[in-house]
Amino acid sequence: MRRRLAFAVLPLLALAACQAPTPPAPAPVTVVFFNADSAALDENAQAIVAQAAGLAKERPGAPVRVRGFAAPDAGTAAFGKALAETRAQHVADHLAEAGVQRSRIRIESRGAVPFDSFPTESRRVEIVIGQ
Repeated sequence: MRRRLAFAVLPLLALAACQAPTPPAPAPVTVVFFNADSAALDENAQAIVAQAAGLAKERPGAPVRVRGFAAPDAGTAAFGKALAETRAQHVADHLAEAGVQRSRIRIESRGAVPFDSFPTESRRVEIVIGQ
């Protein structure tokens, strides 16, 4: 009886002694906002992209995803997709100019997406580093 109990308890003790792995830190996400129907980066947006480039350079092996979005009122679905892609391309170009290797940058166009509170939520590009 003791032997069976020992065999049942030993694996539990071994599991308790192991530490759970630490989950990886979430990938940094930087958001750049745009004016309606525009893919131009203003001074504020350029500063945000420069900060994101600095984060990307601190993680030299990490991929950099650039996701473009447009507001649902941007016109046709094709126009929204093209606008989102152009926004993402402009951000990717600025990242590369700031020293991020182009081979690390992947562009995704999400097209027109709904917003919760403000239209500017949809008029954005997300820069995700390391995911």
